[in-house]
Amino acid sequence: MTRNSVLNVRHRELGCTLDGETWNGMPIPWSYHTDVNDEVVAVRTRAGLYDVSGLNIVNVSGPAALKILDKLVTIDVTKLEPGTSRLAGEVNEEGALVDDIMVICDDKEHYRLSHGSGATQQTLAELAKGEDVTVEQDYDVHILSLQGPRSIDILDPELDFDLAQLPYFKHINTTLFGRDVVIARGGYSGERGYEVYCSAADAVYLWDMILEKGQPFGAIPASWDSLDLTRVEAALLFFPFDMPEGDTTPWEVNMDWCVDLDKPGDYIGKDAVLKLKGRERFKQIGLECMTNQAVEIGAKLLIDGKEVGVITSAIYSQYLMKSIAMAHIKPQYSQLGTAVTIDSDKPVKANIVKMPFYDPMRMRTHPK
Repeated sequence: MTRNSVLNVRHRELGCTLDGETWNGMPIPWSYHTDVNDEVVAVRTRAGLYDVSGLNIVNVSGPAALKILDKLVTIDVTKLEPGTSRLAGEVNEEGALVDDIMVICDDKEHYRLSHGSGATQQTLAELAKGEDVTVEQDYDVHILSLQGPRSIDILDPELDFDLAQLPYFKHINTTLFGRDVVIARGGYSGERGYEVYCSAADAVYLWDMILEKGQPFGAIPASWDSLDLTRVEAALLFFPFDMPEGDTTPWEVNMDWCVDLDKPGDYIGKDAVLKLKGRERFKQIGLECMTNQAVEIGAKLLIDGKEVGVITSAIYSQYLMKSIAMAHIKPQYSQLGTAVTIDSDKPVKANIVKMPFYDPMRMRTHPK
């Protein structure tokens, strides 16, 4: 099914043709007439406004909502309190990752799932059979993501609560510029940021008002090309692109945090994924590449002429003045400082470095 953001009218005014690759059935504003690197600078130093309505939002409600969600994911959903959310692992019977997913708890019988392009909805439909639960994709909701250090200065004066007190992965029902919204703290940029969930009817108005109020703080619209730059700088994974094997486990991509080892409840693939811990075929690593351009995604990593890994995401970061990449490599070669060669027409030297590349202690998103 083809979906369209009501904000497409604004994206076209900003120079986007919306004729590039779609995501989750929705045309995406990959680029504007502005320079993508200027957009990154805005997000890193001021604020950038993204339309991330391409995410799938699924409402799961009813007496059995908690029961089926706890069977779906690797985290203990019973511990989620209203107003909180968590990123989770979702695996198949073989213990392999099958989607990006965030579980959002509104109350113990009403949840929202934010997920990518994987198997979530097909699996949910099977789990819901015969259960007292309603599973419906929300085709009306739009998500405006304001990312950057000045995001709080732009939104806080317009709210009836202290936005600084809203913790990471928490959300609240409120009004913004007189419209009903849900505001959540989070994002995909490696910066302080907030996501505004609103109705389609209010999305254009809220987009315009956020940019109007943000203009004195240097806020600008930001394209998805800049979002990809910031997420790689922050070493944030994108399913399925950073899991190209098709049977990648959480342990192989440093997602240990998304599997609750002490979860008492059963879930799809529980036995398999727990048995695979410690049996990683490769590890997720970061690379600094000795070139002034992005290396090729899918390029092989070589040590002494032997293939040892593959590039999964790669950019040239003008903000960091580095060519950086995320890759999978055999565990015995994953130590920091290891030198590799990236196989291409002109082979590129690279070294394994600590991730994230930007803000390595994640102080921007989790300030002490």
